[in-house]
Amino acid sequence: MSGTALLICGALGKEVKAIVDGHGWDVDIYGVPAMHHFYPKMIVEAVDAKLSAIAGRYQRVVVVYGDCGTAGALDPVLDRYGAERLQGPHCYEMFAGEDFDRIVDERPATFFLTDWLVRNFERAVVRGRGLDRYPDLKDVYFHNYTDLLYLAQFPDDRLLAKAAEIGEYLELSLEVRRVGMGQLETRLAALVEAAA
Repeated sequence: MSGTALLICGALGKEVKAIVDGHGWDVDIYGVPAMHHFYPKMIVEAVDAKLSAIAGRYQRVVVVYGDCGTAGALDPVLDRYGAERLQGPHCYEMFAGEDFDRIVDERPATFFLTDWLVRNFERAVVRGRGLDRYPDLKDVYFHNYTDLLYLAQFPDDRLLAKAAEIGEYLELSLEVRRVGMGQLETRLAALVEAAA
């Protein structure tokens, strides 16, 4: 039986790889498609299937997800396999860290971006939600948002330019915070290194 496996959300692939490499961890990484976030039940089903596929092969499995809209349905699946997950509701909270609660208290109508969402906005949001075919839906989906906050993980001028384009498209003023890995790294390190 091997040591540790990480079962990660595809939207965190680049970040988790950077964290793993930075710490020099000897772990195996398995991914679940990021697009499942549009249908959180699919997250639960996909994580269940992956955990079943690797069951008994690792001493420890860490699931790199928050609750991610599953309304608590993810945790019983993890309990069944003896897996652990990072605490928190979602990656926006992990990246924003201590500021997250204050942000949503002060500006509850904030639309959050991460590096992954900026890179994949066209595919995930525009085409994924049908806005390319039904542009009038943009007002339906985004009417109540008042702020656009980009929680940037890596310095990248191209992503900053793309985030500005997203702000123009959504007609929202863009704020950029360079948060790096935030609590994602801290929480993941606590779980992985506790097993060492």
